[in-house]
Amino acid sequence: MEELNLTNVQSYLTFKLGDEAFAAHVSRVINILEMVRITAVPRSPEYMKGVINLRGNVLPVIDTRIKFGLSATEFTKNTCIIVMNINIEEEKIDMGILVDSVTEVVEIEDSQILPPPSIGAKYKSKFIDGIIKNDEQFIMLLDMDKVFSTDEILSLKENSENLE
Repeated sequence: MEELNLTNVQSYLTFKLGDEAFAAHVSRVINILEMVRITAVPRSPEYMKGVINLRGNVLPVIDTRIKFGLSATEFTKNTCIIVMNINIEEEKIDMGILVDSVTEVVEIEDSQILPPPSIGAKYKSKFIDGIIKNDEQFIMLLDMDKVFSTDEILSLKENSENLE
């Protein structure tokens, strides 16, 4: 009897922050937007760039570079906003994350995923589901629900709702 090869393949959207490559599961990606004017929100956290109007809804936009301890995003023709759906305490929240560029959608087999780095890594590994090697470059697979703590999301949500 022939053995069935049941590999689990997942699709991830890859993007760059500086020279580093990251990926988020495509099931979380709602849209990819070219840069639009972002309205600053007074007294919001440094990493919250502001809000944009997306089809009549106020959408908070996060500077992912600041969130990960890098310098603020410098806007180029490749800079874009990935609109993502984040689950926090069983509530779905849409938010935009600024990235330097979107690279591609990659198909990743579970067997290709390496465990996240241990303590001492540049990024907090609790955000990282795993790492894959793609063409001599490591790509960090992010758990978007863990990138933002509950307190941060609630603060962003309140700041956005106050503007509606």
